[in-house]
Amino acid sequence: MNVVFAGTPDFAASALAAIHAAGHTISLVLTQPDRPAGRGMKLTPSPVKVLAEQLGLAVYQPEKLRTAEQQAPLAALTDCDVMVVAAYGIILPQAVLDLPRLGCLNIHASLLPRWRGAAPIQRAILAGDTETGITIMQMDAGLDTGDMLSRHITPIAATDNATTLHDKLAEQGAEAIVGALADLAALQARRTRQPEDGVTYAEKLRKEEAQITWARSATELDRMIRAFNPFPSAQTTLDGTAIKIWQAEICAGSGAPGQILAAGKGGIVVACGEGALRITELQRAGSKRLDAASFQAGIPLASGMRFG
Repeated sequence: MNVVFAGTPDFAASALAAIHAAGHTISLVLTQPDRPAGRGMKLTPSPVKVLAEQLGLAVYQPEKLRTAEQQAPLAALTDCDVMVVAAYGIILPQAVLDLPRLGCLNIHASLLPRWRGAAPIQRAILAGDTETGITIMQMDAGLDTGDMLSRHITPIAATDNATTLHDKLAEQGAEAIVGALADLAALQARRTRQPEDGVTYAEKLRKEEAQITWARSATELDRMIRAFNPFPSAQTTLDGTAIKIWQAEICAGSGAPGQILAAGKGGIVVACGEGALRITELQRAGSKRLDAASFQAGIPLASGMRFG
């Protein structure tokens, strides 16, 4: 097929690589403009742009697609069969959705209609879902409301964080879109409307959500730490110093919320509102990520000290 691809982060780059490897013609790649990143805030291209240039593909980086002028490079592609969209981050107006002969397909990282929106991977972990997956959707003008062409389930492991689950779903999404393009006519013929029951929204992550309240249960905090790894990372304080918690596990213990119950090479056991967490990787502000033993070498901890 003659494909236009629209995407921005690593999740989308996996799909772009798979579509290219499958032998489809990719006439144009849309991705967001280069953004400042890193300590030096240097303008940095998206992972999709980096890959597209490596593959020798044409790249277009509009700020928006609202005007006829912004849409002109797409409208000029009169032989476009389909547009594939994956975590693009820019709303496609109806005029753009109508341009490809077979419409626009979205690779969404949830089992729709659950977790429509910006952060489906993190919200699934936060909610304690035991499974998620990929939905290939025929796009319409709504927010992830289009008809479903295929759904692909993947379990969420008790140890999964946002990084590991992202990587699983990126691989699954790449396989799913290649399969969808190979059988698109049949899938579109039996497309399924999303049910009205079970709709949830995966709101964009906010940094203030990452502040740990130790009065919450160990189960909730375990999910939070995993969901916010790597961004925005679960955070607390110790003696007024900001601390990021990167890895922890639920364990037995009780005490005042935030109280250190034990500290050793195997981890730092902290009481929660219900149960306890054993912290195994953390980071002090201005320092690097450390395992519990290395952290304690720099900051001796004792039973009775408190986080938060």
